[in-house]
Amino acid sequence: MDETHGRGPLLILSGRANRPLSEDIGQLLNQKVDAAHIHNFADGEIFVRIDRNARGRDVFIIQPTVAPADNIMELLLLIDAAKRASAARITAVIPYFGYGRQDRKDQPRVAIGAKLAANLVVTAGADRVLGMDFHQHQIQGFFDIPVDHLYAAPVLTEYFRKKELDDLVVVAPDVGSAKMARGFAKRLEATFAIIDKRRPAHNQSEVLTVVGDVKGKNCLITDDMVDTAGTMTSAVHALKARGAAAVYACATHALLSGQAVERLSSAPLTELVVTNTIHLPEERTFEQLTVLSVAELLARAIEYIHSNDSVSQLFEIRTEDD
Repeated sequence: MDETHGRGPLLILSGRANRPLSEDIGQLLNQKVDAAHIHNFADGEIFVRIDRNARGRDVFIIQPTVAPADNIMELLLLIDAAKRASAARITAVIPYFGYGRQDRKDQPRVAIGAKLAANLVVTAGADRVLGMDFHQHQIQGFFDIPVDHLYAAPVLTEYFRKKELDDLVVVAPDVGSAKMARGFAKRLEATFAIIDKRRPAHNQSEVLTVVGDVKGKNCLITDDMVDTAGTMTSAVHALKARGAAAVYACATHALLSGQAVERLSSAPLTELVVTNTIHLPEERTFEQLTVLSVAELLARAIEYIHSNDSVSQLFEIRTEDD
C-alpha cells in the first residue's frame, strides 16, 4: 500500500468487543492492532490509552457496539483519545451498530436510540463511519459525517452458491426483510417467498401465513440479525409445516440472546449461517451454526478509504428495486 496517497500512515486500533475480528483485519493489512491499552478500574470505569504516536495518522478504530453499553463507551473513549492525540482522520469501524432497532418514534415518549448513538460517535470526534448491514438504511443519515455502509450479502451468497442447492426458495421472515430477500434470490437465481406475521409483543412473533410455493423446496431464510431467534424459529416451523424439504437460514449479526441457542438447536433447521461481526463465545455456538468471516471485506474497505479510493465497488447488494 502506498501511504503517500492517504492521510498519513495507517494506524488501526481495536476495542475489546471483537478482538479476533480486529486481529484478522490487521493481519490482512499487515498491521498490528495492539496499539491501545484498555482496562477497567475497580468500579467498572473504562480507561483508554493509545500507546503509539497517532499525530498526523489515519486512524481506524474497530469496535462493534453490541451490548453491554460499555462497548459504545469504549468506542467513544478511543475516538476521543485519538482526537486529542492529533490524529489526521478518525474512522469508526462499527461492524455491528447497536441501538439500530430504535430508529424512529413508533410510540409515545420513546427515545430514538439509533440517532442518539450516532450523535455520540460524531460528538466524540469521528470523521467517518464504516458500518455493515445497519438494521435500517436510513441510519446512514443519522450521522452528520460520511458513512460507508457495507453488506455481508456477497460473503453469504457466495457460501450458498457453492452449496448448489436445488429448487431453492429465498424466504423473507417479515415484510421488512423483503427487499433484502429479493436481492438474495436474484443473486442465487432462486424463487422468492415471504412470511406474513404479526408481533404481539417485543421479541415475540406469531406466523400467520407463507406467501409462495415452498413445498418440496430447499428454503433459505434471510435476515440482518438473529436476536432471541423467535422470528426465525417460527419461520422454520412454518416452512416445515408447509412441506419444505430443508430449511437453511442466514443473518449478518448473531446476537443469539436469551433462549436463542436452545430454540435454534432444537428447531428443524439444517444450518444457520452468520458472520463474525459479533464475537460468539463457545457457549453460544451449536451444531447447526456456521460462522463466516467478513474480515477481508472490511480490510478492503479500510484500504480503499485510507488510499482515498472509491468504496462503492464493495456496495454489493443490488435488487430490481435499486
